[in-house]
Amino acid sequence: MSEVKISAEPRTEFGKGGARRTRRAGKVPAVLYGHGEKPKHIALPAREFAAAIRKGGANQLFAIEVSDGTQVLALPKAIQRDPIKDTFEHVDLLLVRRGEKVTVEVPVQLTGEAAKDTLIVHDHDTLSVTADATKVPDHLEASIEGAEAGTQITAADVELPAGVELAADAELPVASVTAAPTAEELEATLPEVEVAEEEAEAEVGEETAEGEEGTPAEGEPAAEESKTEA
Repeated sequence: MSEVKISAEPRTEFGKGGARRTRRAGKVPAVLYGHGEKPKHIALPAREFAAAIRKGGANQLFAIEVSDGTQVLALPKAIQRDPIKDTFEHVDLLLVRRGEKVTVEVPVQLTGEAAKDTLIVHDHDTLSVTADATKVPDHLEASIEGAEAGTQITAADVELPAGVELAADAELPVASVTAAPTAEELEATLPEVEVAEEEAEAEVGEETAEGEEGTPAEGEPAAEESKTEA
C-alpha cells in the first residue's frame, strides 16, 4: 500500500469543546503516539483524510507533515466515526518507521462461488496479521469456489502476500458453508411465524382491554369510591 501525504496542524484546544471547534473548521482531531514519544495532538484536513481512508482502507499509511516542521509516518490505530453524519470524530495514529513490523487487523474478502444451494456465514471479517509498516495489505482473500455444505474456512486458508505473517490463531473460523433451507423447510416455519404473530396481537388486545376496563364513558362522571361508616 502506497503512503498518502497529508498536512496537519498542531492542536492546542482539547476537550469536547475544542474537538467540536476543530470539526467545525473542517478538520479531524487526532493524536500521534508511539516509539516512547510524548503524544502529539494534531488536526487533519477532513476531506483529504476521508478520501484516503475510502481508497486505502483503515490501514492506510500516512506521511504526515505538521506545520511545525514535524514529518512522520503513521498508521490509524483507532478511528471514531459519527454513524449518523458519517464523519470522522477522532483518530489515533500510531507512529511507525520504514522496515518496522506492525500487527494490524486486515479485512478478509471471500472470492469465488460456493456450491449450489448453500449459504455463506461470515464468522470473522478481519484477521490479525504482522507485516512491514509500509507494506500492510488493504485486504486479504480466501476462496470459497465450489465449497460444499459443511465446509469451514479458517485463518490458515486465507492467502497471505509475501512478507505478511498470520498473527491470529490458524484455526480461527473465517466463514462457514451451510446448506440452504429447502422450500419445504421454509414452508414449515411459516405456521410458527403466523402463530407468534397471532399471539402477539392477542397480547396487545388484552392489554388494550385491560386499560379500557373501568374507564368512565364519555360525558359520565367517574364513580365515587363507596364509603362504609364504622
